[in-house]
Amino acid sequence: MKRNRIALSSVLLVGACTAILLVAGLRAAPPPVSAGPSNAPGDIIVLGWNDLGMHCYNPDFADLAVLPPYNTLWAQVIRVGDPPQIITTGITVSYVFSDNTYSVGKNNFWTYAQKIFGLPAPLPDNVGLTGKKLADVMDAKSDHFEAAGIPLTEYHDSAPTTRYPYQLATITVKDANTSAVLAQIQAVAPTSTEMHCDNCHTDDGDATTRYPITPTGKVDTNILALHDYLSQSQYPAGHTGPLMAPARRPVLCAECHSSNALGAPGVTGVSSLSNAMHNHHKDLPDITPDTAGCYNCHPGPTTRCLRDNMSQRYGMTCVNCHGSMANVAQNPAPWLNEPRCDNCHGEDVQQDQPLYRHSRGHGALYCEGCHDSTHAIATSREPNDAIKFVNLQGEAGTLHKCNVCHATQPTGTFSHQFVIMSQHIYLPLLLRNQEGL
Repeated sequence: MKRNRIALSSVLLVGACTAILLVAGLRAAPPPVSAGPSNAPGDIIVLGWNDLGMHCYNPDFADLAVLPPYNTLWAQVIRVGDPPQIITTGITVSYVFSDNTYSVGKNNFWTYAQKIFGLPAPLPDNVGLTGKKLADVMDAKSDHFEAAGIPLTEYHDSAPTTRYPYQLATITVKDANTSAVLAQIQAVAPTSTEMHCDNCHTDDGDATTRYPITPTGKVDTNILALHDYLSQSQYPAGHTGPLMAPARRPVLCAECHSSNALGAPGVTGVSSLSNAMHNHHKDLPDITPDTAGCYNCHPGPTTRCLRDNMSQRYGMTCVNCHGSMANVAQNPAPWLNEPRCDNCHGEDVQQDQPLYRHSRGHGALYCEGCHDSTHAIATSREPNDAIKFVNLQGEAGTLHKCNVCHATQPTGTFSHQFVIMSQHIYLPLLLRNQEGL
């Protein structure tokens, strides 16, 4: 029997250490070495990345909403020198998707966004919930630039009905006074609607036929009808009445089930969306304890969002890091309590923040700036993920060539510790020195 959607936040580290130890001694042949760039003092470079390995959103919002179109880009701008400096002033940073310039017509989110999120007015076409557009400026933060809530779909303008989850953004740094282009980079902004509720919730699917509900002709409304059958007697005050009632639709799952991905608190006493979904589906017999099992609901056997070095080189699965569905269902803070690199790799790669995507290392650079996004840690299976590394250092894989940022080759042993100063003051990470990472 198949099952419906697994929640989009998965968590809780169990079992990864054993898998890492088994493969720790294996080394693949090193990639070809090229000279890489020769940057001069004062040159500007930019590192760009997406904060997650995949951003998911509903293919249809007429009846049910889990997540909206909402992608996020980060960038750090570095002035080459000895030492290099991270800069956030005197420059502007913008992004554009050259073959993805509109979203209305590719997805119906804008028809229903006002009702789903209780907006005071209809959401303007091709504008995201944070006000960001598909071509816009990035916001300056203390040590990086960020564009959160980009309303990106998985469809190119040139092929508006063909899914392509690994969209490319061009990030451009300009002089704030002269508008001269100082640096550019291309970074993947991954996005997908491949959530296979249709594996189980079609009219003749097992999740529909095993219960005394009337098939509705549509996957999303079959889910709502089943939810009413199983849980309507438990709906909390202020949220009573069948979800299938036309006045209730479209239904935002986070109306009752908290979602840290949305920053939605839900209703006190009601399980988080992640906990509820994983707990409800954890005992289904044909959810295999591997990546293929997770792809029944997470994107997906076509998207294959897990594409990183650990999965491609060492064969690790989602379960190696996140644990079983039963483990994920017990996570106290989905999305905010994720597997940590240092739980298996130890002090050599100690995170300075609870989440890998927020952690910094060598020279106050974000881990994702050099190693790439969660689930896409270099070297990725996807060619688009490699473009920025090839442009920066002449080859794919983790950013490791010192002369990308340093004007002259540093002496001594490489360290993940914060060893350079920018406009800001950073605390050291208390990491051990090491080579090769």
